[in-house]
Amino acid sequence: MKKLPLSLIIIARNEEKKIARCLDSVAPWVQEIICVINNCSDKTAEIMTSYGAKVFDETWEGFTNQKNKALNYATLPWVLSLDADEEVSPHLARSIHAFFQSSDKDYYDGAYWARRTWFLGRWIKHGDWYPDCVLRLFRREKARFCGGSVHEKIVLSGKSKKLQGDLLHYSFDSISHMSTKFISYGDAFLQDKLDKKSLHFSSIKTILRSFWRFFRCYIIRLGFLDGYPGFYIAVNQGFHALFRYTRLYENKIHTKPKFEKCDF
Repeated sequence: MKKLPLSLIIIARNEEKKIARCLDSVAPWVQEIICVINNCSDKTAEIMTSYGAKVFDETWEGFTNQKNKALNYATLPWVLSLDADEEVSPHLARSIHAFFQSSDKDYYDGAYWARRTWFLGRWIKHGDWYPDCVLRLFRREKARFCGGSVHEKIVLSGKSKKLQGDLLHYSFDSISHMSTKFISYGDAFLQDKLDKKSLHFSSIKTILRSFWRFFRCYIIRLGFLDGYPGFYIAVNQGFHALFRYTRLYENKIHTKPKFEKCDF
């Protein structure tokens, strides 16, 4: 494929098992690859360098700040942002090329597309996980990363267009890996609330929110069509809401145990 006038930006830490799959899907047609790493103890940097990437080792300051650092290193007019556990499908790659070959790139400042996740041996096609549209292609001068320490997002100054094709996502290696991320997301959620001084907790709202997340994912968004993995995801979505907001409750009532004095 023809090289496109865009910079690929990636942040990574110990991603040697996944990064090559990501790069193989885009390296042949991007002109610049920028990778910001932190505290790597594996061969992530060496693999990135073998693909011609410019690698920068930066202190970890959260996903939002880290991705903005990568964006600051980009030099080309357009930027494609990917995570190490993602892969551009052939269909999406063709759509991106068609976008650059048409007059759309003069009218729009960004493009977004659906993301499809591989989980428990199948591609998830329903529920809260699909289509999970993400904006990842944008003019360098028209966007910045904003948000909390985990769920950062691109804020675009201008119009964006939806492209056909899926971004493939290999988010969880196993259920154990998923559980590890689950806990870290809960920690980050609490830290964000502490930073914003938004610590109000409502038990009723928390319970209702948890049931709603399951119902929306499994029934309204047809998660049941994804079989048992769809059921597991729906339960996880509900419990994830319960877990995160219970962290607020725990923070609110966190005190040392009180023991009654006993007379003998």
